[in-house]
Amino acid sequence: MRIALFQPDIPQNAGAILRLAACLGVGVDIIGPTGFVLSDAKVKRAGLDYAANAVLASHANWAAFQASLGPDNRVMLFTTKGATDYREADYRPGDVLMFGRESSGVPEFVHDAAAMRLHIPLADGMRSLNVATAAAMALGEGLRQVGGFPGDGPRASAPPQAARPKAPAP
Repeated sequence: MRIALFQPDIPQNAGAILRLAACLGVGVDIIGPTGFVLSDAKVKRAGLDYAANAVLASHANWAAFQASLGPDNRVMLFTTKGATDYREADYRPGDVLMFGRESSGVPEFVHDAAAMRLHIPLADGMRSLNVATAAAMALGEGLRQVGGFPGDGPRASAPPQAARPKAPAP
């Protein structure tokens, strides 16, 4: 299971998600262009020293990200426009949990490419959660379903390092 961020524009959120991913042993795909440089001090500050342990793949654009997907990778888009409650989805070890740009979500072609469009139920009148909070909730449910938390035993995770390009060192 992996987390993908589509053109993130707030470095602190990306840093918090890198920390989340490192702590739970999942990979992160960042799809550019981003609203910041990955070596940004704000990313480092939010990720603390945990971000250095994250398995990170940086993709120049949507096409490069799609080319990196394998046959077992389903894009599960988390969106306020999702028809399915994220708790009712059937997660698989190879799923990629996709989150959109904080300021504008994702374009229609990303919606169209997603295997599922999921939402997190919110109280009446609330628009959306912080992307790092949503990623933590979604990843928690996905890992719970597939027995993928650290210590749960063997599981499928991010593809081997050699198959996934690492982001340039900050």
